[in-house]
Amino acid sequence: MLSRILAIAMQELRIGIRNRWIVLATAILAVFSLALALLGSAPAGTLGVDRLTITVASLSSLSVYLVPLIALILAFDAVCGEIERGTLLMTFSCPLSRSEFLFGKALGHSLVLLIALGVGYGVTAGFMILSGAGSIAGLVDFLRLIATSVLLGQCFIAVGYMLSCLTRQSVTAAAAAIATWLVLVVLYDLALLGALVANPEGVFASSIFPYALLLNPADSFRLFNLAALGASDLVGGMAGVAETLPFSPTSALVSLAMFAGFAMSGSLLLIRRIAP
Repeated sequence: MLSRILAIAMQELRIGIRNRWIVLATAILAVFSLALALLGSAPAGTLGVDRLTITVASLSSLSVYLVPLIALILAFDAVCGEIERGTLLMTFSCPLSRSEFLFGKALGHSLVLLIALGVGYGVTAGFMILSGAGSIAGLVDFLRLIATSVLLGQCFIAVGYMLSCLTRQSVTAAAAAIATWLVLVVLYDLALLGALVANPEGVFASSIFPYALLLNPADSFRLFNLAALGASDLVGGMAGVAETLPFSPTSALVSLAMFAGFAMSGSLLLIRRIAP
């Protein structure tokens, strides 16, 4: 079983590394992270905070937008693309279960995402450490950001699989992936903000809003990382919210893991219904 999963994973890893969109996304991660490191280092002296930690706080907000997009690019045609190319029937005719097929895809895509983040953000971390602007504590914060970014990516990889199982054409799946990214990463927060502004002192603000944040993996990721950094003085906004919520940062991390598990379970159920 493990050998079959690894075979699928290695195949996806080779495809993902050659994907021009992933190469472009990695370059964008490197450029933006380096720019944030250079432009965002000014508060370090006045706040007495490690420059690498300040950069990690900024990268947490950047990851919320770019990591889900990279994950969806990797996953949106995982199943429907195989159907279009006529390879899914051949794959399922081999001694390979559908769960092994999907777990292999997930492992391969997670490795591609890890490499993209390691290269994209690693350039900045290496630059700051070599220039004497980083410390061991800042490096720990950086590694935590990479690990939780991969977990965030796994949430959207699994969502991409669900969309791919529900459609038969890659174009349709790509459109659904873009719409999903807009809803979960952009519109969801705007809707919560609008409801909060409309009723700032009511039941929504005190009882519904904090837990509504946990339902969205992007918000859970941001809450956990900014709260772990104690970043309210560094970036404000969501960091200040993170420090006033009625639950610990660990709850946001658990919510992130649960979302990934539920989405992957949904993908496994959907792929069993597919007749290639």
